[in-house]
Amino acid sequence: MAPKQDPKPKFQEGERVLCFHGPLLYEAKCVKISIKDKQIKYFIHYSGWNKNWDEWVPESRVLKYVDSNLQKQKELQRANQDHYVEGRMRGAAPNKKIPAASQKNDVKSKKNKQKAPGAGEGTSTGGDPTHPPRKKRARVDPTVESEETFINRVEVKVKIPEELKPWLVDDWDLITRQKQLFHLPAKKNVDAVLEDYANYKKSRGNSDSKEFAVNEVVAGVREYFNVMLGTQLLYKFERPQYADILANHPDTPMSQIYGASHLLRLFVRIGAMLAYTPLDEKSLALLLSYLQDFLKYLVKNSVSLFNASDYEVAPPEYHRKAV
Repeated sequence: MAPKQDPKPKFQEGERVLCFHGPLLYEAKCVKISIKDKQIKYFIHYSGWNKNWDEWVPESRVLKYVDSNLQKQKELQRANQDHYVEGRMRGAAPNKKIPAASQKNDVKSKKNKQKAPGAGEGTSTGGDPTHPPRKKRARVDPTVESEETFINRVEVKVKIPEELKPWLVDDWDLITRQKQLFHLPAKKNVDAVLEDYANYKKSRGNSDSKEFAVNEVVAGVREYFNVMLGTQLLYKFERPQYADILANHPDTPMSQIYGASHLLRLFVRIGAMLAYTPLDEKSLALLLSYLQDFLKYLVKNSVSLFNASDYEVAPPEYHRKAV
């Protein structure tokens, strides 16, 4: 009996493709192909991304670079537009390569604009027009980073385990295409998931210093979640639901209401935020090791934490609010 032949790759080395990273599709290049144990994997370079983000991906994450898939890419970006800002999430979700020169010019032009207020700006009511006001220090726009910060910033990559990536896509599909909503309050909220993880680590007999570190990481993840949820972790269709939750639970942290699916979305975004932390590289590497450990815990408990039954079809009156 002849041995079974290896499967034939759908894509070729050097081919321009589209590849899923989190819930979005990005232009990429297939650099290498690996066929092992009848499994095809591609080494992908995302166009315009730092090479640190190159990775091996299964064939299920790669699509042909054709009009129908480019349309799908646009639909996914539109669905994520509330928290997808080109350039802001550089390294986590860039769309186009921005030449270094234009980045510098852009930052400089923004600085110049800040230094030169227009007519009527920078003057107080009733001030003497014959004596121009003393030059005020331009307020720095927190969304515009200086060239020095931009160049020196360490790229931070939180690697989402392969086992969890399909759920990110399913989560997007349930919300944006099937128009379902995650049932809130969650059966198991973010605080409970984090507490279970901390208890799990304690049960493994860690030293006091490690236990302290786990508690600090858990507290940090909770804080990031509560800060980032409303601005970066929700799809447009979920916003009316979020507004209702805020109105009905004004004093309740969102980590006590939302569940594991939204917590997982945080890890797609958190790398870009961590790039701005004042931690040195060694401390950052240690923090990342704890975050990766937590993601492994999510993989281990994925059956109980991620389930399509946690979503429900939005009623007609909700659709009217979501338009």
